[in-house]
Amino acid sequence: MNGTMMQYFHWYTSGEGTHWTQLVQDADALAQAGFTALWLPPAYKGAGGGYDVGYGIYDLFDLGEFDQKGSVRTKYGTKDQYVAAVKAAQKAGMEIYADVVFNHKDGGDSTERIRATPFSRDNRNYPIGPTQDIEVYTKFDFPGRGNKYSSMKWNHHHFDSVNHNMLRQNDSSVYLFEGQGFEQFVDLEKGNYDFLLGCDLDMGNEQVRGELMYWGRWLLDTVGVDGFRLDAVKHIPAWFFRQWLDHVREHAKKPLFCVGEYWSANIETLHWYLAETGGRMSLFDVPLHHHFHQASRQGASYDLRKIFDGTLVQQQPALAVTIVENHDTQPGQSLEAPVEPWFKPLAYAMILLRQGGYPCVFHPDYYGAEYPNERGGYPVILYSHKFLLDRFLKARQENAYGEQIDYFDHPNTIGWTRLGDAAHPKAMAVVLTNSFQAYKWMDVRRPNTKFVDITEHHSEPLMTNQDGWGQFPCPDGSISVWVEA
Repeated sequence: MNGTMMQYFHWYTSGEGTHWTQLVQDADALAQAGFTALWLPPAYKGAGGGYDVGYGIYDLFDLGEFDQKGSVRTKYGTKDQYVAAVKAAQKAGMEIYADVVFNHKDGGDSTERIRATPFSRDNRNYPIGPTQDIEVYTKFDFPGRGNKYSSMKWNHHHFDSVNHNMLRQNDSSVYLFEGQGFEQFVDLEKGNYDFLLGCDLDMGNEQVRGELMYWGRWLLDTVGVDGFRLDAVKHIPAWFFRQWLDHVREHAKKPLFCVGEYWSANIETLHWYLAETGGRMSLFDVPLHHHFHQASRQGASYDLRKIFDGTLVQQQPALAVTIVENHDTQPGQSLEAPVEPWFKPLAYAMILLRQGGYPCVFHPDYYGAEYPNERGGYPVILYSHKFLLDRFLKARQENAYGEQIDYFDHPNTIGWTRLGDAAHPKAMAVVLTNSFQAYKWMDVRRPNTKFVDITEHHSEPLMTNQDGWGQFPCPDGSISVWVEA
């Protein structure tokens, strides 16, 4: 079966604590639509308490159970609701992937005075001042949880750098602790991209590694997830995840799917990381997302024949997780690079109806979303594409099999056919254009056979000729998906 995951949240998901209960209501319908897995948001307490999206990680062991950071629940609900939602989704037939944030901690409970050297945010190779005393929030005592689940308390010995100094307000420096060095085997942006935010974990510290190994076992035993989405892996030494994934998979006694967020459009960098981690995880296809963004902005001037050039799904399809949008690229966020609404159906067809890659559908693209524009002005509206996505998902389950023949022979109009296999014998033809209405002559190996457009852009069926070819049309700036009737 052709698997499809959904990123079941976005940055502006409701903060009313109802997300887990909503999943219980949605689970059966999502499974019936064709989703086989859900990537859920970080389920543990962040520094912002009940309003934290989850990436400002405070306490990995607080899944919405303890009164910490101003609330018991997380943004998404309580621990019991989380576990119930996971079980409901699994009962419906879907796997659950937990979002794992290991790079940093934030929202410390009290400060420490230590020695550190300031570095520029933009160049970590050279200090910009002398080693000096700083005061930093590096003590994590978890007063609301105490010693339940884990007795480890964190302090500056467990971190190597921070971006705050209470002795110098409004200071933008990155402070490297005395006796420490930035981690190696990380991304080389900014000279060394070990430090991202908050209190950066020192993966060279045996106690830190041991706690993260233990937490992985605890999460599997407590919640029973089926895999992981790893946050910010470009900032964490590659060797650590080789160890961590081997450890948790041995504990689970099963493969445990894993995708890492290495946000880089440089395909060679992604190849390097996949090699360094020995194929233990997939990566998001960032180059493909950027191609979708550019194509949606450039319209008919974009050459669709090149849309897969230099992408992970083209070069390492077995380890590519393909996306159109995510919580970081949506309007208002740090990596904002939205795909324009007119192009999203075309992009989703390219990840859902072709060979290679593990496609991931973004929650607002399925359900729609509206939220305040943080820059002022009108609210941001993300339109639902559920009507077409449901049809693409059905075609993925029933028709996206067997040999694929590509027709990437025109800058504005491309297409492909899927010829089916023994278990899924009905063929499919997909044609799309970023310009005026068009058609593509394509071979489906089905002589004198009727095909229908499941997008409903064309109400009349078409017949292939005696040689199994058909003239498959699509509307202006749109897509048609023709399946064997």
